[in-house]
This record gives sequence, C-alpha cells and structure tokens, in this order.
Amino acid sequence: MTLQTIELCPADAAKASLIVLHGLGADGADFIPMCDALDLAEVGAVRFVLPRATERPITLNNGYRMRAWYDLYGMELQRREDEAGLRESVREVHALIDRERERGVPAHRIVLAGFSQGCAMTLLAGLRYPERLGGLVAMSGYLPLAAQTAAERHDANALVPIFMAHGRKDAMVTMDRGIAARDALAALGYNIAWHDYPMEHSMCMEEVTELNRWLLKVWV
Repeated sequence: MTLQTIELCPADAAKASLIVLHGLGADGADFIPMCDALDLAEVGAVRFVLPRATERPITLNNGYRMRAWYDLYGMELQRREDEAGLRESVREVHALIDRERERGVPAHRIVLAGFSQGCAMTLLAGLRYPERLGGLVAMSGYLPLAAQTAAERHDANALVPIFMAHGRKDAMVTMDRGIAARDALAALGYNIAWHDYPMEHSMCMEEVTELNRWLLKVWV
C-alpha cells in the first residue's frame, strides 16, 4: 500500500472499519472531528482509517499540486474525466480495504466513505470491489465513469447499501450531480438512503446524526 494514513485505533481488536476518503486539496485529518462525533459503542471496537491522497498537479487549478484522487480538467466534471487517475486510485483504495481484511476485519464489516472527490472514489472503487462490503457513504459528490458502471460493477456488491447526502446550496458539486448519481444507481437496483440539507459544499451535524443512525443499522 502506497498511501499515507491517519488512523484512530480502538484499544481492543477492531470489529469494524470505516475508511473515509477526503476531497480535493483536503486531508484525512479533516475527518477526525466527524469520527469523534460518531457514537458507535453498540458496534464494538471500530477503527477509523483516514488516508491522504497523493499530491498531483490539478489542471483546473493551473497545474498547482495538491492532494487529489485524480485530475480535474474543468468544472464540467463528467464531460472529460481523468480515467487513468481514477483507475490508479481505485487500486489504492482497494489496497486499503485489503489491508483492513488482513488485519482481521471481514469485508462485510468495512464501510467505505468519501466526500466530494472522495465520494466519487467511494462509488467508483466500492461498486467494483470483489467482496461484499458493509456499505458505501457518498457525501457531496457524483458518480464518475457513469456510463461504465453497469458493465464494471462487481456482483459481490450488487446489494451493498449506500448512504448518499448532498447540500442543496452546493455550488462546487451541484446537487443535480448527486441526484443524477442517485438515480443512476437506483436504476441498477441499489438500496439508497438519500438525504439533502440546506448547506453548501460541506457537512452538517444533522448529516452526521443520520450517518450515525445508518451505520448502526449496517453494523449492529
């Protein structure tokens, strides 16, 4: 595994793992407050894995290097996509999941989550993972390589539950992109819990509360 990770590890052996993928130019540490706010005592020992994406030049930002899962060529997120970068990051995310399994957490006890670019990677990598995951959490993002999802998704995760959340005032990844992702996945038969909030490109406590409730359903 090549990614750096920040990990919040329980005192006892982990019974479940939550992997959270950050957004463009952000860092895994940004999600420590969210993890601290979750009350998952009913689940038992949970390990939080917060990876840091590789730094790469971003075309949209005049080639400035920042932590990103893939390049962005413009604000029209799906007209021209960095397929090579997306697929490279899929391999890295799959390696994170594999590592949790090697440390004793079965795939069905692993939830993959992500915000913005991390949301895109969660959907891209999670639906293609060859073992049944506990769930996917897609926050304020969209479905990349959407036209290829039906052909490339793995049967093992055909029934994986998906939590989706978006801000109605999001100007970075507008809510119509999230709705398009929701509708495309619903058309493929996925079980989606959709939530939207009066917020911008961010998270809110109501969202964390709903996520907490959903995680308990997935794990308990």
